[in-house]
Formats: sequence, C-alpha cells, structure tokens
Amino acid sequence: MLPILPSNQSPLGALPARFRRERVLINGCGDVGQRASRQLPRAVRVLALTSSPERRPALRAQGITPLYGNLDDARSLLRLSGLATRVLHLAPPPSEGVGDPRTHHLLRALQLRAAPRAMVYGSTSGVYGDCQGALVDETRTLAATTPRAQRRVDAEAAVHLLGRRASRVRTSILRIPGIYAPDREGGTPEARLRKGTPVLERADDVFTNHIHADDLARACVKALWQGRPQRTYNINDDSALLMGDYFDFAADLYGLPRPPRVPRHATQGQLSLMLLSFMSESRRLDNTRMKRELRLKLLYPTVATGLVSDQ
Repeated sequence: MLPILPSNQSPLGALPARFRRERVLINGCGDVGQRASRQLPRAVRVLALTSSPERRPALRAQGITPLYGNLDDARSLLRLSGLATRVLHLAPPPSEGVGDPRTHHLLRALQLRAAPRAMVYGSTSGVYGDCQGALVDETRTLAATTPRAQRRVDAEAAVHLLGRRASRVRTSILRIPGIYAPDREGGTPEARLRKGTPVLERADDVFTNHIHADDLARACVKALWQGRPQRTYNINDDSALLMGDYFDFAADLYGLPRPPRVPRHATQGQLSLMLLSFMSESRRLDNTRMKRELRLKLLYPTVATGLVSDQ
C-alpha cells in the first residue's frame, strides 16, 4: 500500500489554482453514474473514467469530461492522482478471482497526491448473505456466501481503510439491492415475465429489495456531500415484497400471465446459477439511516409507484 502524503509533500507537487473547484470523478459511469451526474450542481466539473474511446462522445454530450483509464491496469490510473475532490466509485469487481483488485488499484492511485474529500462506493446488499427474511440494518455482521458478494466485502474494507488512514477522507458505502427503472435497459421484469420464468411457491419464497435508479443516483450525490465519515448505508425503497408477489404485481401491470409457482427443489436445472443464488437469500433492508442521515426523500417509495410511473 502506498503511503498517504500531504499535497505539499507529494512528489507530484501541489495542485494549480484552476483545479481548486469541486470536481467529481465517476468510475463506472453507466446508467446510474450518468443519472448521478445530472443531479450535480452545474458549477461542479464531472469527470468519468473510461477505457472505451467509443464512449467519449456520448459522455462529452452530457457535459462529462472523459478520462482514459482501465481499473485493471494500475499504471493507467496514475493520472487520477489529485484530480478529483470527490469520487463516486460504481465499477464492479472482476467476475472471477479473489478480492477486488480494481478497487485496490484505484485507491492506490488516489493516494499519490492529496486524497479526495469524500469517496462513495456502490456495493451490494448481497454482502449480508441469507438473513431468513429478517429486517437488516447496517450493523449486521456480514455473511457473504457467493464469490461475487465476497469480492464486494473486500472492496468495502479497502474503501473504509482509506478513510481511517486518511482522516480527511469521508468514505461512504452504499449497499444496493435490485435496481429498476422503466427507462433503464433491462430495468423492469417485463422480459422475464414474457419468458415465463417460474418463481418460488409462497412457502419457499424469499423477500427481495429494490431501489429506483433515479433514487439511487440521488443517494449517491447526497452521500458525496452529506455522508458521515466511514459510514455504511442501505439504499432501498420502502417495499417489503416477496419475490413472487413482485412479479405478480408486474404481470398484472403489463397485462401478462402471472409466472408459474414451483417448489424450490424443482428449480434446479430450470434457472441460471445467478438467479438461483438470488432465490437462496431472503432479507428485508432497513433504510432508516439513509433517510435520517442522508435526508433522502424517495421519489419512488415503492416498486408500485416506480413501475407505474411509466404507464
């Protein structure tokens, strides 16, 4: 781990005056990152890390300055040192391996010059594992069971370690459940319903949690400015739905047949491993801290209001 140095001791030198305005760097500037950029004050300069030249024109068209860099290539990130006053890190870990080297690469680069004032990391509620339907707040012991969620646990620890080592950096972890929005690609259950993918019988069903993409973007921006130091937040709406009830509601909304219900033992071989992993974990997220500390008033407090908004 590289040492954290004050800007006047950095081998890269102090920042010029033109860099003293607020600058937000977004890593993983996809749908949610772009929504967040539109929530930022116009006086803020928005930067986005991208390894794809094809994406640069679209980012520029939204007033976002693209910066070349690849989280898998630590050397390509050196130019990020000292550029941003706040960082929104939404990039996922690699799909294989142990830990999240992408986040570690980014954090090392950010520490070469004066560290940012705040960093927000978009994690997953999957770090809690199966809670058997219990109401879960941010103090619950993590019990990630899938390699995907375990990589997120590693990233969370690295981000909060930055905050503890560099006391001036406020780090926030956002634990995010299923993201939906009618205007988001694949952002509704309609396609799955049209395939007739089954859901679990009520006796075997699991609780699922959701957040509208617009509300998630607003939570990201709130955390950049209002998140408390080294704090974790559940970012979810007020719904408390079993997965089957969620799909039944959506089917009725779209005028489609409700999905078939099957017992858990009948799902093996019918569903993908990822879908089976979602069906093996049940929890209800408590969003009290999000509302109290980030002062976020949800635009779409339930999936009913969020899905209906496009009808």
